[in-house]
Amino acid sequence: MAESQSALLLRKQLSELKRNPVEGFSAGLVNDDDLYKWEVLVIGPPDSYYEGGFFKATLEFPKDYPQRPPKMRFVSQIWHPNIGTDGNVCISILHEPGDDRYGYEKAEERWLPVHTVETILLSVISMLTDPNFESPANIDAAKQQRDDLPEFKKRVAQCVRRSQEE
Repeated sequence: MAESQSALLLRKQLSELKRNPVEGFSAGLVNDDDLYKWEVLVIGPPDSYYEGGFFKATLEFPKDYPQRPPKMRFVSQIWHPNIGTDGNVCISILHEPGDDRYGYEKAEERWLPVHTVETILLSVISMLTDPNFESPANIDAAKQQRDDLPEFKKRVAQCVRRSQEE
């Protein structure tokens, strides 16, 4: 049976990442038989609160990728305004395409089929350095970062240490 367009595209993106690794993350398949579920290791960006961390995450792609975005979830515990307590990542480019019914995002900030695994993960690394406080997924983390930065840094440092031990 012919491989679907989404599977061909994912295979191509995986091959490209293996040939030309990108600094800040590594990505591969959870299981060689499933192109739609990837495991990711995000390295805490230099000069960020997350520096030195090794955070595990998963990317799950829909069968109609790239028309719809994948879902990304951190498996490692991470304290961040744009990462829910369940690990789900909340950034614009992972939101369904089209207009935002809440009016926070422009359509061009949301998912577009031109995005790749590389652009997604680079956006996540950027999010670790520069959170979006407009629409936090973790309201407690956003409030703590705004109101009690020393305590926020302490909580993030615990997550970094835990990630190094995993």
